[in-house]
Amino acid sequence: MKYSVILVAAGSGTRMHLGFNKVYASLDNDQTILRNAMEVFLSDPECIQIIIPTRATEFHEHWEEFWPGKVLLVKGGETRQESVQNALDAVMCEYVFVHDGARPYIQEEDIEALKNTLKNEKAALLAVPSKDTMKRVVDGYVKNTPKRDEMYCAYTPQAFQTKLLKRCMKRAKEENFIGTDDCAIVEKYSRAKIKVVIGSYSNIKITTIEDLVRQS
Repeated sequence: MKYSVILVAAGSGTRMHLGFNKVYASLDNDQTILRNAMEVFLSDPECIQIIIPTRATEFHEHWEEFWPGKVLLVKGGETRQESVQNALDAVMCEYVFVHDGARPYIQEEDIEALKNTLKNEKAALLAVPSKDTMKRVVDGYVKNTPKRDEMYCAYTPQAFQTKLLKRCMKRAKEENFIGTDDCAIVEKYSRAKIKVVIGSYSNIKITTIEDLVRQS
């Protein structure tokens, strides 16, 4: 199944106090976070495009490799959602994956599972069962306790029929709706069911300096 992937990498890294975009920080294997996140897509012949919303000058400051025809840079937005919208205009394939550039530990088997799921579904995402008891809190007080076996942590990639995501993103922009992730936008503006594909807990998002050392 041929697909495009949007690797969202337009952040500023302020929470990590690096002075530059965190996706260009090095992991313990001396590769940048973004390069690690790209690896599985670069090696997949069914991945036709890797579209990266980011600042082009910063990308070239940290990069010496080039992949003509496969890797495309587009302008990053003020928000993650705007960055995805900018990248969607460049998508050529019937299916599109959206992946956080700050999740460097995505595995080939997870990508294959998502591709297989899209053979029968219009949308899918990687998720893991919550290990913790969740509380719904309103105004600082516990409102209720959802059943833990119904609670999942949403990861990326999230995968869609391209026309479905484009249509929903267009509606969100028209109504100034900001979703917490891409699936939230599809949930709001379509009737498409979103299939959960169980992923790996190792597929963490790098958010703090401590995350730069991969946990075993």
